[in-house]
Amino acid sequence: MSTTFTVDEPRAFSALDQEDDEGFLYTRWGNPTVRQLETKLAAMEGAEDCRAYASGMAAISALLLSRLSAGDRIVASDVLYPGTAELVRHTLPRMGIEVATVDTSDLNKVEAALQEPAKMAWIETPANPIMRLTDIAGVATLAHDAGAELAVDSTFATPVGTRPIELGADYVVHSLTKYIGGHGDALGGAVLANTDRLEALQLEATVHYGGVLSPFNAWLIMRGAATLPIRMAAHEAGALAVAEALQNHDAVTRVIYPGLESHPQHDLARTQMDNFSGMLTFGVDGGQAVAERMMKELQVVHYAVSLGHHRSLIYWMPTADLMESTYHLEGQQLDAYHSYAGDGVFRLSVGLEDPEDIIKDLTSVL
Repeated sequence: MSTTFTVDEPRAFSALDQEDDEGFLYTRWGNPTVRQLETKLAAMEGAEDCRAYASGMAAISALLLSRLSAGDRIVASDVLYPGTAELVRHTLPRMGIEVATVDTSDLNKVEAALQEPAKMAWIETPANPIMRLTDIAGVATLAHDAGAELAVDSTFATPVGTRPIELGADYVVHSLTKYIGGHGDALGGAVLANTDRLEALQLEATVHYGGVLSPFNAWLIMRGAATLPIRMAAHEAGALAVAEALQNHDAVTRVIYPGLESHPQHDLARTQMDNFSGMLTFGVDGGQAVAERMMKELQVVHYAVSLGHHRSLIYWMPTADLMESTYHLEGQQLDAYHSYAGDGVFRLSVGLEDPEDIIKDLTSVL
């Protein structure tokens, strides 16, 4: 937990003058516990290296703000985690960065967007909150042919389910708060890439932005990462059982889960996911009223934001609200969103409870 470390020979005071092999001096620049986590995450993801940050959004901001400058252009998915979507739509243009948002599940639309020069393509698969998938290998080819880097937010999939670098991605981003931490008690984020790319982030994003990970949180997240494979197997089994039960419930209008054959991209899921994760969405008529019942009556599932915890979490996400606050989609993009979400979805993170208990709890309020 130390913030500073003794030295046994003269060292430069500025990070600009530090050598990579000089060891630890100050925890904002590097810490042995955080470094241990970074090494483990790189091994899990099949990446050369990793940089850890104080939250998933700190990692996302570190990557976007250190790699993009005024005059650059980014092609991003039109459906992303709302924090990312709002950063891309609201903050980057203010800094003189051009943003094009497209339905990245359609490679033809991605190819068309990349006809104009771009520095980076940014995708999220499965996409939060609607569980739409993007073909990572397909977008990687298109991005590289156009001279752009590809970044993939793989928080929902985890390294157990998908390893984007093996499919051609240049960067992988995780919110460590979610599945990798797994216990809902530690914020964290990570960017993984080859060593050269991450060295470019180190001085600016890590040292100067300062959104670094606490060594104690790094320790907590390593505790969670140790059980990630067996937890993901249980999350997947539970989610499939819950998805199948909800799919057969009269009150449920639609269930979106990559492990179901009814998912419109199930074939892609089988190709690029070794584990379908524990995330699903479903729709019901009168979603707001059902959400209010859930807040009062659920006994096993917690009505709360976040995901990837050992406990099951559910939250109602109305389409109109997200369009007004975050996505601002129109025309075909809005129609495509409606095809997954309708007027709104319940986003359910299936935890490690007995699936029958989760199903009984949910059906009691539907």
